[in-house]
Amino acid sequence: MELLTVRNLNIEFCDTQPPTRVASGVSFSIKEGEILGIVGESGSGKTQTALSVLRLLKDHAAVSSGEILYRGKNLLQSTQAEMRQIRGKEIGMIFQEPMTSLNPVLTIGEQLEEGLKLHTKDTPGQRREKVLELMREVELPEPESLYGKYPHQLSGGMRQRAMIAAALVTDPALLIADEPTTALDVTIQVQILKLLKRINRTRRTAILFISHDLGVVRYLCGRVAVMNRGEIVESGPVSQVLENPQEAYTKRLIGAIPNRRLSLRRAQRADWQTKARKLPAGNVLEAEHISASYHEGKKGKEVLRDITFQVRENEILGLVGESGCGKSTLSKVLLGFVETDSGTVVHHTERPQMVFQDPYSSLNPGKKVSWILEEPLRMQKIPKAERKRRVLEMAGKVGLTREQIDRYPGELSGGQRQRVSIGTALIQGSKFLIADEPVSALDVTIQKQIMELILQLQEELQLSILFISHDLNVIYQMCDRVMVMKEGQIVEQKETEELFSDPESEYTKELLRATLA
Repeated sequence: MELLTVRNLNIEFCDTQPPTRVASGVSFSIKEGEILGIVGESGSGKTQTALSVLRLLKDHAAVSSGEILYRGKNLLQSTQAEMRQIRGKEIGMIFQEPMTSLNPVLTIGEQLEEGLKLHTKDTPGQRREKVLELMREVELPEPESLYGKYPHQLSGGMRQRAMIAAALVTDPALLIADEPTTALDVTIQVQILKLLKRINRTRRTAILFISHDLGVVRYLCGRVAVMNRGEIVESGPVSQVLENPQEAYTKRLIGAIPNRRLSLRRAQRADWQTKARKLPAGNVLEAEHISASYHEGKKGKEVLRDITFQVRENEILGLVGESGCGKSTLSKVLLGFVETDSGTVVHHTERPQMVFQDPYSSLNPGKKVSWILEEPLRMQKIPKAERKRRVLEMAGKVGLTREQIDRYPGELSGGQRQRVSIGTALIQGSKFLIADEPVSALDVTIQKQIMELILQLQEELQLSILFISHDLNVIYQMCDRVMVMKEGQIVEQKETEELFSDPESEYTKELLRATLA
């Protein structure tokens, strides 16, 4: 039986003239107990389509035509009172970032009980018991303790489990999950996906799963619809669409997924060797026995323990590990932003630079791109004419046009902003970069473009790079050697091919098993 049917849905943003169409003729259906994936890049219309089902579109967005039928009833014709009964009770929603969707001033228990308060006549004792049982079901540890804690006291994976519990508390027939694993490490991601699979199997809960990650969709979903520029361009069983795509856009999405069949870096190396290029020789950085702590009052928390490694000339060294293991702290130590408790860091290049994960928060939103690119040169007292020349030259190297560098960061796409970040890091002539998750926030097609750009610049400018990521498929594509970090320690470091084919550490093996190809 069809649980949800969307027919010829059209959504427009009404704050422009003429209105901007963000979903055009979208049609799909979900049966009871089915998992349907909707995939596509940012801006393709996935999230707006999902929000329209619950009538949660923002004020500037509106459904201009179409039908959204839930158990045969058109939700677009329902009153607000009727929608309040459907939201949560019949259809639950899991959001991408639980830290922004959970209330920071209410305990986890209070938030999980909210749906029961709205939709049941349970007593406080009954609500508490149901919530504790549900917390056990979603595998939250020590439910009695977590019940009274606040969202910031939970890890990212625990917060996402709490969000899933909040969506399940009234036992809805349909869950809408909007990118629920994008911000999670690979091991936590697999745990959440297994949890959703189990909920689907045991409760027969149907799931509309929104994602840009085809590996995740392949793992979880039975059917998939591919969206591009507001339209569904291809749909069908996951195995059919992903193994034998018919549309050029679907083929491009699949071709951009990082995998372990062909390494961009090794292909580049092979080309270099045919041109008699030199392989890495000396070191550009040496870190010896690094230990570091964060201090809160009189208490200190050790976050790095006895770390020793080198970065070689002309090398891309990968650093992989889960959130909280100390990767970003190590990068700050290497650049002198965090003091060490012990150990030494020796640089053999001048002006090492950082490329950050989120360029939107690291670029000045009130200045144009040309000003941002020019600022490091201005600090060096370089003459204005020479600064302007170098800005245009660097813009060309990182693939930005004159028109784009005359915009503000907020007027650029995510990929364009990351090109600005890379250009800003390189414009002083730096030979050593630390790239901290530089592609993790990007769609797969843009991700591949930025990876190829980094490799192109690495060859052209003879750069050495410490490349930080939690995505082992990206690491495989990009790096010559890999260090694996866990709880502030390097547990393994090897040549990339050797690490992937013959890992020694149990933790490395666990990460590799959790990676969705």
